[in-house]
Amino acid sequence: MAGQPLNEPAEIPAELDRWNWGAFFLNWIWGIGNSTFIALLALIPVVNIVMIIVLGARGSRWAWQNRTWRDAEQFRKTQRNWGIAGLVVWVVAIGGLAASISSIPYVLKGNDAYRMTMDTVRANANVKAEIGDDVADNYWIGGSVNVDANGAGDAKLSIPLHGAKGKGTAYSHAVRTAGAWSMRLLVVWVEGVDTPIVLVNEDHVPIPNAAIGI
Repeated sequence: MAGQPLNEPAEIPAELDRWNWGAFFLNWIWGIGNSTFIALLALIPVVNIVMIIVLGARGSRWAWQNRTWRDAEQFRKTQRNWGIAGLVVWVVAIGGLAASISSIPYVLKGNDAYRMTMDTVRANANVKAEIGDDVADNYWIGGSVNVDANGAGDAKLSIPLHGAKGKGTAYSHAVRTAGAWSMRLLVVWVEGVDTPIVLVNEDHVPIPNAAIGI
């Protein structure tokens, strides 16, 4: 950078002016490490979506201008290390997120409300007639289970079903009082069948196309 006029930023060599993965992946952290404090804009919601792209595109230029580098090789090696570190962080973060998402079915299926739902579904003659005696649930199920510190709880589940005769979905609502679950609503919708199978409806919830008197 010798011969550069005072107060003018150093012009980055063309071979170094490339996409900066370290700036893209680590944004504001990379910015602090490279004296590029404009990267702190990545901490602002909404703005950060644009800023990480800008950092990826202009990060190399800003880093070259804002710090003193011994030579191009030092700069190249340092930015490569930032890129590797950023990639590792993202891989670990994505892996953790994927593990968290994949564990959701285990959490839901480990609850008594789920077991109560499936036991009732498997024992129902109408469900067996439509879906099969071998009715089972899929790996992925939806819903939520909440239990308070005092033991009260609420569970709403959506469970895809399949069997030798067909497919369907069980929708259930159970509440927990004094440590015990009770089923309030359990309906099975069979694919291709307009009338749902209502197994439990303690609160008399209106159900479209359900048989009269359920």
